[in-house]
Amino acid sequence: MGANDLFLIGDRPGFTPRIGRLVSMMSYARHTTLAELDGLGVEALDRLHDSRSNSIGALFLHIAAVEAWYQADTFGTGKLDAEEMRAWGAALDLGERARHEIRGHDAEFYRRALEQVRAKTLLELARRGDAWLEERSPFGRGHSANNDFKWFHVMEDELSHRGQIRWLRKRIGV
Repeated sequence: MGANDLFLIGDRPGFTPRIGRLVSMMSYARHTTLAELDGLGVEALDRLHDSRSNSIGALFLHIAAVEAWYQADTFGTGKLDAEEMRAWGAALDLGERARHEIRGHDAEFYRRALEQVRAKTLLELARRGDAWLEERSPFGRGHSANNDFKWFHVMEDELSHRGQIRWLRKRIGV
């Protein structure tokens, strides 16, 4: 998708009409999220605002981890396997574990993680039709959600954490 297409929500080659619209929105959100990596060095990515905050790097990896979790939930087994949990667990949970484990990575590390997880999402979405968006499954405590909501939620979570990243960037002056 070209830069000029970022501001057009609509059909996308290789996707059914409704999935194409979802891909359009997810692509814009990811473009703006990736832009927040610009100008950040390892020190800025690792910095903690206070003893209870998450680092900017941990938030970027969390965005990727949430998407990986929803890939498993909607495209695969329903849950991450043990190896995937080792890879994504700290980023999914954030907090104390993430403050210790997610450190020392440069911006390119986070960019690759976000791009790799998105590439798999796009591949899988291209394999599905619009009716798949309506498929329901258990969600949370006693709720049910369709795949359309779940992928909206992935995007909503990304945008929420992107807001946190912007707030933290302002606090450190980058």
